[in-house]
Amino acid sequence: MPMVRALNAGLKKAMADDPKVLLMGEDVGTLGGVFRVTEGLKTEFGPKRVLDTPLAESGIVGTAIGLAMRGYRPICEIQFDGFIYPGFDQITSQLAKITNRHRGAQAMPVVIRVPYGGHIGAVEHHQESPETLFAHTAGLRVVSPSTPNDAYWMIQQAVASNDPVMFFEPKGRYWPKGEVDLDAPAVGLHDSRVVRAGTDATLIGYGPMVSVLLAAAGVAAEEGRSLEVVDVRSLSPVDWDPIVASVEKTGRAIVAHEASGFLGMGAEIAAQLTERAFYSLEAPVLRVTGFDIPFPAARLEKLHLPDADRVLEAVDRAFAY
Repeated sequence: MPMVRALNAGLKKAMADDPKVLLMGEDVGTLGGVFRVTEGLKTEFGPKRVLDTPLAESGIVGTAIGLAMRGYRPICEIQFDGFIYPGFDQITSQLAKITNRHRGAQAMPVVIRVPYGGHIGAVEHHQESPETLFAHTAGLRVVSPSTPNDAYWMIQQAVASNDPVMFFEPKGRYWPKGEVDLDAPAVGLHDSRVVRAGTDATLIGYGPMVSVLLAAAGVAAEEGRSLEVVDVRSLSPVDWDPIVASVEKTGRAIVAHEASGFLGMGAEIAAQLTERAFYSLEAPVLRVTGFDIPFPAARLEKLHLPDADRVLEAVDRAFAY
């Protein structure tokens, strides 16, 4: 099934399992969300559990905080990534800090779903990658699935968490289909995972970039170069062991993401690998990212977003050292 349907099925399962789970956001009810992720859930669970809210992200998040304090488990949808900033203060100043403020006594089981990234040819404010802003904020868990199977299980695991979870959904991957195992999750919510084995270099990414890295590894294999691909999956906390083990094996690492390179996740991963795997590295950890500009107009997004060619060019540079 496509990721859209996998998310819908995961949300439906979470809501069926726990009557305290609520879904709220702009157009999530009658319309089923602009991407139809929540389609049919209002009919299934009623308007008291699937709430169409005003166009006010600060109000959506603030209301969810109050609901969580009263024992509910709200799931908020931010309609597009670029709409999240009016709710930024509520997320970073309140949601992320309340549990610490109460010395652990007040759980904050809030999930904030954020469709993010490019590849849909949208206009300004509809294609952004703000994930690092939230990964940098202590008190938030930040995750991003790359496959329909991960989406199905990770959304349920996020809802079950007693900590706030920022759930970044790569909207450019909403419709490609993939196998979904409805019986058991493959790994935990915060586990990194090797998704393609290799021996010559490690490609590291998350969310929308994983499919690009797999495509690059496929091209490289035809040219006689074996590339391992690691899906980070969780941006905070990061499961470092599989990443470090892969780089210790291959000796070279390339990190890729759609967000701007300056102070992005790639910078943190590169720094951590330099500290944790320094004596295994045959070359510097290289980054392939979006440029340090506001997300460009739709006709220019292909020039801005990393593709397999840019990844393979970085691999060539890694072998030139």
